[in-house]
Amino acid sequence: MLYLLDANITITANSTYYPIDQVPEFWSWLQHQGESGHIKMPLEIMEEVRQGHNDDPLVEWLNKPEIEHALLLQESVDTVLVKRVVAEGYAPDLRDDELEQIGRDPFLIAYALTAPLQRCVVTTETSRPSAQRQNRRVPDVCRSLGLLSCGPFQLNKALGFRTQWKLTHIGSKGA
Repeated sequence: MLYLLDANITITANSTYYPIDQVPEFWSWLQHQGESGHIKMPLEIMEEVRQGHNDDPLVEWLNKPEIEHALLLQESVDTVLVKRVVAEGYAPDLRDDELEQIGRDPFLIAYALTAPLQRCVVTTETSRPSAQRQNRRVPDVCRSLGLLSCGPFQLNKALGFRTQWKLTHIGSKGA
């Protein structure tokens, strides 16, 4: 399974429960999972995170060549799939201001559409089935398109994040 990260995954982790300077194990684990091919971030989503302040530790971390190399999804978006996500997942007649509100989420979801059973969108957004048009949430759009989605703690559980993951990982290699 390839987990595709929404921008809010890294932004929320750094600003709340896993600050880079306080829980560096999480960030090295993300890098390791990226290098292992389990976690990736599409370019459009990486650019969204980079729109933060230059002195933001998250932006500094993401701008490191080794981090970008580990996490960047090496694919180009299929614009036909992006249009499909917008039309079927949100509404076929969105106005420009509504499209602006959606942001880059359709790109993230379009990357998942290229391999629906092998990719999972990871987001901090929670389902709100009553939301309509540009207000629809990523998990609901994924569900309507037959895609998998999960939250950050489901990702951590699925891939076995622990603050001492390196010790566990090194120990399992020797076994």
